[in-house]
Amino acid sequence: MLNNIAAIMGGGAAAVGDYQSIATTTVGSGGQATISFTSIPSTYSHLQLRFIAKCTGARDNVYISSISGDTGTNYVGHFLYGDGASASAASAAANTYVQIGKAPTTTDVGWGVGIVDILDYTNTNKNKTIRGLTGYDTNSTLGVAQLNSTLWINTGTITSFNLTTNGNFPQYSQFALYGIK
Repeated sequence: MLNNIAAIMGGGAAAVGDYQSIATTTVGSGGQATISFTSIPSTYSHLQLRFIAKCTGARDNVYISSISGDTGTNYVGHFLYGDGASASAASAAANTYVQIGKAPTTTDVGWGVGIVDILDYTNTNKNKTIRGLTGYDTNSTLGVAQLNSTLWINTGTITSFNLTTNGNFPQYSQFALYGIK
């Protein structure tokens, strides 16, 4: 039924067996500044990144950069953000990286989670769209949810990318990349 609804609405739904693990990184003791996914196979329709993370910096952003080695100002993003008390929107243009999500700092109680879809990553006829839903709840007065859309202004195939934050990702942060048939 869901597949039929998605087809009618112009989207696609993936069945459970359509997700295949490409790589998983779990941060060890001492933390890690950059998470890199390299040698991404071109055998899928889309990619999905799932994470559970914190950051050691004063801010709580997760960034994507260096897609297929691109360090130019080819990244654009739009963000909708809410924290239970207020909502806001923002955008970023002509950057060398772009925010794809939220994760709390290490002084917060909770962990951040995110699901980020990288659509049509091998289609060389269009720029690449990345969309994400991320957030966290610290079991206090702070809870954050963010919906974002990102554009990598490049028609090349995505073969690699980096994830960074303000500071480091601390021990036990985990990032998993899946291919979607």
